[in-house]
Amino acid sequence: MSLLMSFLMSGIITFINLGWVSDFFVLWMDAYWKAFVIAFPTIFVVAPIVQKLTAKLIVQEPQ
Repeated sequence: MSLLMSFLMSGIITFINLGWVSDFFVLWMDAYWKAFVIAFPTIFVVAPIVQKLTAKLIVQEPQ
C-alpha cells in the first residue's frame, strides 16, 4: 500500500509543482524514494489504529 501510494502521490505532486519538464522522471523518482521512506514505517503505525477505529465505527449485524 505504501509503495503504490507514495509512487502515485509523489508523481502527481511533482507534476503539479513543476509541470512536464525534461528531467521529470528523475525528479519524480527522487521525490518517490523520499516519500516511500516516510510512508513505509508510517503504515505500520497507522494501519492498526485505523483498523481498530473502523471496527468501532462499523456496526456488525448478528449472524
